[in-house]
Amino acid sequence: MHHVPERHAIPRAQALAERAFATVERFLHIEAVSGIVLVVAAVIALAWANSPYAASYEALWHTPLSVGIGNFVFSQSLHFWINDALMAVFFLVVGMEIRREMHEGALSDLRQAALPVGAAVGGVIAPALIYSALNSPPSQQLGWAVPTATDIAFAVGVLALLGRAVPSGIRVFLLALAIIDDIIAILIIALFYSSGLDFTGFAIAALGIVLVLGLQRIGIGSAFGYVLPGALLWIGLLKAGIHPTLAGVVLGLLTPVRSTPMREKPREVVTRVAQDLSQDEDYRAEQLAKPARQLRLAQRELVPPVVRVQMALHPWVAFLIMPLFALANAGVSLGGLELDAAGPQHVLIGVALALVVGKPLGVVAVSALMVRLGLGRLPPGVSWSGIVLVGLLAGIGFTMAIFIALLAFKDAQLLSAAKLGVLVGSLVAAVIGVAWGMVFLRRQKG
Repeated sequence: MHHVPERHAIPRAQALAERAFATVERFLHIEAVSGIVLVVAAVIALAWANSPYAASYEALWHTPLSVGIGNFVFSQSLHFWINDALMAVFFLVVGMEIRREMHEGALSDLRQAALPVGAAVGGVIAPALIYSALNSPPSQQLGWAVPTATDIAFAVGVLALLGRAVPSGIRVFLLALAIIDDIIAILIIALFYSSGLDFTGFAIAALGIVLVLGLQRIGIGSAFGYVLPGALLWIGLLKAGIHPTLAGVVLGLLTPVRSTPMREKPREVVTRVAQDLSQDEDYRAEQLAKPARQLRLAQRELVPPVVRVQMALHPWVAFLIMPLFALANAGVSLGGLELDAAGPQHVLIGVALALVVGKPLGVVAVSALMVRLGLGRLPPGVSWSGIVLVGLLAGIGFTMAIFIALLAFKDAQLLSAAKLGVLVGSLVAAVIGVAWGMVFLRRQKG
């Protein structure tokens, strides 16, 4: 017979606050909501950059921010701190998502991962070829990788708009494809968009990695303990000439998938301490310090670090970092964009067309080829119409595509054209994807 805990009355204001916080927490974990916030941020940026206050938009992101100790001062623009520092946290979450999938998800079984891996590769090659065919000049060719990346949060958020009737296999396939897509995008950034390499930076980055592994070895489970090694890794990659946001990916891949070893299992600690406290109700406050510390440690280790840290960072990334990135980078001044010129026009059309046409074409074509050759098989409950839906939604390139555009183009006109191409292509891909999804679900019901 289970013991029903005695409930005590709490002030009405506290009860209302608890209910409100619970509602907000549920709201923050709805995937479609984060996508909507991202779109709103992009729309605000576009409106601001094309308003009478456009000068303030540019001035804001060029505001210098300095960090320093003593004579050492590091000063960069607000734009740099968002794109190169805050986005490292975004890449940390991406790295942890990849680590989880490698451990227990779609990437843990080679046979299961074969089809999404092939589809992701097709979804990178086809857009790159379409873009390159329309942009032969060397200055424009640099943007070949812009339309190859899929925005995980946005794509999964748009899929969530179709409701729960969408087969779970489609969501899993889209998530796996987007994660593999991110791995490819990360490799592209490291290999093709890094400046001249400085090996002193690599030594600093290596020191950061050694410290991370050392802290893990001695059982440091608190995420705050890894801030300094993570900062060393970030500084090392920046000095080495590799984009420093990739430090987030490295840290994410190094995050343990199992809890820190303890002499007692976390559940056993919770049970033992709870029993001790229930047997003696005359504990003084100072006597509660030790069992409270044991409970905090056990509570932390109930969930593996890769899950715990990802869950803690998700709301910050989805509702602060990504919208802030969109606000800082999606503000394309249409008045100053010379679309009559061949260069910007071809870049815009190339990026948009590659996302809307190239992505689904590559995903579906390679998937069909692999199934025909027996190298992969469709996930249970997923039809070819579902694969087409995944391909269309993979054309939503938003965050990662704009990020690569910033690395690819130094020319302001070409960069603005690429950003506009990403925004237009992603919007069209999302609309077509939702329309196809509605037709697909109607057919399933029929």
